[in-house]
Amino acid sequence: MDLRNVAIIAHVDHGKTTLVDELLKQSGAFRENQQVSERAMDSNDLERERGITILAKATSVEWKGTRINIVDTPGHADFGGEVERILSMVDGVVLLVDAAEGPMPQTKFVTSKALALGLRPIVVLNKVDKPDAEPDRALDECFDLFANLGADEDQLDFPHMYASGRSGWADHELDGPRKDLSALFKLIVDHVPAPRQIKRVDEDFRMLATTLSSDPFLGRILTGRVESGKLRVGATVQALSRVGQKIEQFRVSRIQAFRGLAYQDIEEARAGDIVTLAGMSKATVADTICALAVDEPLDAQPIDPPTITVTFGINDSPLAGRDGKKVQSRVIRERLLKEAESNVAIKVKDTPGGEAFEVSGRGELQMGVLIENMRREGFELSIARPQVIMRDGEAGLEEPVEEVTIDVDEDYSGAVIEKVTGTRKGELVEMKPAGTGKTRIVAHVPSRGLIGYHGEFLTDTRGTGVLNRVFHGWTAHKGPIPGRRAGVLISMESGEAVAYALWNLEERGRMFIGPQEKVYEGMIIGEHSRENDLEVNPLKGKKLTNVRASGTDDAVRLTPATIFSLEEAIAYINDDELVEVTPNAIRLRKRFLDPHERKRMAKAS
Repeated sequence: MDLRNVAIIAHVDHGKTTLVDELLKQSGAFRENQQVSERAMDSNDLERERGITILAKATSVEWKGTRINIVDTPGHADFGGEVERILSMVDGVVLLVDAAEGPMPQTKFVTSKALALGLRPIVVLNKVDKPDAEPDRALDECFDLFANLGADEDQLDFPHMYASGRSGWADHELDGPRKDLSALFKLIVDHVPAPRQIKRVDEDFRMLATTLSSDPFLGRILTGRVESGKLRVGATVQALSRVGQKIEQFRVSRIQAFRGLAYQDIEEARAGDIVTLAGMSKATVADTICALAVDEPLDAQPIDPPTITVTFGINDSPLAGRDGKKVQSRVIRERLLKEAESNVAIKVKDTPGGEAFEVSGRGELQMGVLIENMRREGFELSIARPQVIMRDGEAGLEEPVEEVTIDVDEDYSGAVIEKVTGTRKGELVEMKPAGTGKTRIVAHVPSRGLIGYHGEFLTDTRGTGVLNRVFHGWTAHKGPIPGRRAGVLISMESGEAVAYALWNLEERGRMFIGPQEKVYEGMIIGEHSRENDLEVNPLKGKKLTNVRASGTDDAVRLTPATIFSLEEAIAYINDDELVEVTPNAIRLRKRFLDPHERKRMAKAS
C-alpha cells in the first residue's frame, strides 16, 4: 500500500482538529452507526475544556489504496516542543489558515519549523463560508509569510484550497461544488512525497523516538518513524542516546500502528511507517532505537530553549492536606521528573533544601496546563511568580522578546499601544486596519513585560481584544519593568469569612473571596485600592445589641468576588507572594505567613 505522512499545522482555533474529524469520517474510519465525540482527536480532558490542542497525536486513514498518516499538532507556541519533534516524522504539511484572520503568530512559529525542514506545504483557507472571510487577502498574507521566513522557490509555489472544515468540504475554486474532502485527499496523495525511507528497507533497523507515553499493561511506549530496515515482534534491539552511548538492550514485546483513532497490533514495521514500540525500560524521547549492529545514533532536531522558570513547592499553608492526597516533596519531584522525561521542552532542577523545584518551560500556558493536570491528580502545590530566563550574549545580559499580535477595536488601540510600548518596554512594529472597526497591532515586547499583562489587556479593551504571542528572539536587557501597582488585602485572622466584615472592607478594594470561605493569617483576600498592602480582619461580625430601630440594620449586599483562573492567579502575584493550588481551591497568600516576618520583608523591599 502507498504511504503518506503529513502533519496539519495551524493557529489556535483555526479549525484544525475539526478538519481531522471530517477526514476520518469521510475516509470510512468510523462505522456509520459508531458514536464519535466532536473533536475526536482531543483526547485529553483539558483539550476538550479549553478547545485547544496540547498534545501532538497521530491517526491514520485509507483513501483509494493509499494509507495517509495524519499528525495533529498543537497550535500554541508554548507547546512547541511537541511540534519540533513531530515534524521530523512527516514528509509534508497542510497549513490551515482562517480566511478571516489570516496567518497568525502561532502559524508563523510552526510554519518556520516546517520550512526549515524542507517540507513543501499545502495551504488550506478554512472557514471561507463565514461572513467576514477574505480568502484572497489571507492567501496573499500566506505568500508574504513564506517569503519572510526564507522559503525556497518550490515552497513558495504552494498549492492552495478553499474549505469549510465544519461543513466537510474542500475545493480548488472558491465557487466549487462544495461536496466533500476528496479533492484534499487527492492533493495530499499527489503533492506529498512518499517517505524516502521506503528505499532503505534492506538496511539495518533504525528509528528515532519522538513521543513517550505509558500504558498500565505495556509499560513505556515510544512512538516514531522507522528510518530504515524492518522490525518484527520479539526481535532484540538497543537504544542509543544522542551522543551514541548505549542505554539498554531490550526485546520488542509489541509493535502497534495507528488505524483510525485506535492502535492496532502489527507483526512487522517497515521503513517509512509511524509505529509505537513497547518493551523498553529506560529509552526515552530523542533516543535512537536500532539493531544491535548499529553504533551511530540518528540526528535529533534541536529544541528551542525554555524562556521562563516557575518554582514549584510543597503547600505549607494552615489548610494544607485537606483536599489533596499527594503533598510530599518526594512525590511532587517524581511527578515533575516524569513530565520532563516525556516533554522535552520542560527542564526540572532541585533548589537548595530540596523542598522546592525550579521548572523551566516555554510560557505561562504550558506551566498552567502542567499545574492543572497535577491538581486534578490530587497534588497540592505552592507556585511562585514566573521568572524570565536571561542569558549572556553578544550584547551582554540578554532577555527573550516575544512578537505580540493584537486585534483590538479602534477605540481602545491608544490605551493598548501606551501600555505595550510605554511601561512594558515594547517596540511597535506594525499597525494596520483589520476589518470593520478593528486595528491589528504587531509589537516586539520583552517576555517580562507580558507576565501579568493579559488581565490588564482585557480590562483596557472591555474584553473585546484578542492577544497572541510567540517567541521572537533575544535582545539586550531593557532595564526594570514595573509590576502590579496595587497592593493587597491580607487576612490577619484565621477562620471563616463573615459577610458583614467583607461588606465593610469593600471600600478598601475588590475582594477575591466570598462569605463562609476559610481564610488564614497571611492569606490574600482582595486587592487594595492603594499601592501598599493592608492587613484586615474578614472575621469581624456585627456587634449584637437589644436595640432595634429603623435605619440601624443595613442590608448586606456584597459585590461578587473576583475569581481567578489558574493562569490569571499565577500572573497576578508579586515576587513575595505565592499561589496555593489544591484539587478544590486556588488561593493567593504571602510567601511569609508570620506577620513579623512579613513586616520585616516589606521594610527591606
